[in-house]
Amino acid sequence: MVKSLEAAIAELERLPAEDQEQIGRSLLSHVEKLRALRAEIDKGIASLDAGEGKESSIGDFLRHKNR
Repeated sequence: MVKSLEAAIAELERLPAEDQEQIGRSLLSHVEKLRALRAEIDKGIASLDAGEGKESSIGDFLRHKNR
């Protein structure tokens, strides 16, 4: 485990159990979101590696995102 995470956990251990539980749930949710994002990035990279990419413009991107 990295030093910063070890330090954060040591600090969390000093908090009341209810606060520890809430922070733990928030941290797990964040980790799940990161894993999902990384999986989507990996799919996108695999798609590009397979030659399935297509040229796009920033305007196309913004129109797609604003739908």
